[in-house]
Amino acid sequence: MQTSPAATRQAPRPIGPENPDQATPAPSKIRRFGLPTATALVMGNIIGGGIFMIPAAVAPFGTVSLAAFAVLTVGAIALALVFGQLARRNPRTGGPYVYAREAFGDFAGFLSAWSYWITTWVSNAALAVAAVGYLDVLVPMNHSVPLEITAALALQWLPALANLAGTRYVGAVQLVSTVLKFIPLLLVSVGGLFFFDPKNLGPFDASGQGWMGGMSAAAAILLFSYLGVESAAMSAGQVRDPERNVGRASVLGTTGAAVVYLLGTLAVFGTVAHDRLVHSSAPFSDAVNVMFGGSWGGTVIAVAALISMVGALNGWTLLSAQAPYAAAKDGLFPAVFAKEKRGVPTFGVIIGVALASGLTVLNFASGAKGAFEILVLVTTFTATVPYLLSTAAQLYWLVRGATDKVNGAHLVRDAVLGLGAFAFSLWLLAGAGYAAVYQGVLFLFAGVLVYVWLAGRRRTG
Repeated sequence: MQTSPAATRQAPRPIGPENPDQATPAPSKIRRFGLPTATALVMGNIIGGGIFMIPAAVAPFGTVSLAAFAVLTVGAIALALVFGQLARRNPRTGGPYVYAREAFGDFAGFLSAWSYWITTWVSNAALAVAAVGYLDVLVPMNHSVPLEITAALALQWLPALANLAGTRYVGAVQLVSTVLKFIPLLLVSVGGLFFFDPKNLGPFDASGQGWMGGMSAAAAILLFSYLGVESAAMSAGQVRDPERNVGRASVLGTTGAAVVYLLGTLAVFGTVAHDRLVHSSAPFSDAVNVMFGGSWGGTVIAVAALISMVGALNGWTLLSAQAPYAAAKDGLFPAVFAKEKRGVPTFGVIIGVALASGLTVLNFASGAKGAFEILVLVTTFTATVPYLLSTAAQLYWLVRGATDKVNGAHLVRDAVLGLGAFAFSLWLLAGAGYAAVYQGVLFLFAGVLVYVWLAGRRRTG
């Protein structure tokens, strides 16, 4: 919260762990996301376009990858439960930023917001580039760079316009796109079970690393399938009855995404022969072709993937404005990010989509795909920083035993959940790889100069 010069002179107290009541101010009263829309936001953001390649990506490790999926699902649900508990105590827009700042002070809160902000707009650029690939299946662009740039920018700005129109429209787009993309996914996931042939599964440990080695290797690929579990907590200020609905939406959305992931991967494993699946560039399309014959599966899956990515772009565009909005309210981001209209931080949406657009144009126009891939790799690190800080905040309140923060009757249960969620977040960080961690740290601490500037100006009035 920005304080006036007079207030600063009268009571120059720092905002931090000892003053949690001074964290992010009360959010806007515009709360139009009910439980279904909040759940769709979580599911839509978790499931982008990656699901359409996951079966082929993990096929070289064999069916042990299904066990890795199951373990990861438990960790992701533990993280969702922790976010629900944190949001119940502090149901404000900003989610992980709010929790880190309340527990550890301004600097930790800023790092969480900065890290998450980088993740959102770089991820949107990656989503738009991938979506153009699927659009090219439906409307061939013949490798025309101007056409590819135009398509990618349209795929980014249309969801941004829905965001600028207000939370009601964001919710409508998210709900509709989530329903539409799950129809073909469920068709393959459930329908594929009727065409299931155990002979197609291949060996349990196809890589020869042993079941533990194979599971760990598969998990390194699958770890980031659950990024987005924090979506409802990040938008808590726009959710009706956030004390109840944020936690429920986080768990329901994560569980729903897990069911689709697991059933979809199992169905593709059982319908497409293992030796063919290992080399497949379109596993869901191959599964549809096996199930129904012909070669039209590619078109169906391209439509589903495009809808899936547009829905993810819609949700991540909203999230790209939420963390800076909450931080700007506290003077830890430029004040312009705190401007709100129709329940949406408009400047945050515009600057987020502008940065993503610039990165997208750079990718297509200059052919700098190496630099682009590095940035995408960095997001695998920056996305996990807010998770670690949030779960650490939960453990901090449990250790302190603060009666207003901790439910004493469920102390052991909450401690187990908190430790499990922290371990899951640490696993995510380790799975990012050395290069991502190294480069991500550079991006993260580049923001220190921004913090120094804003914090210094705030303290001097």
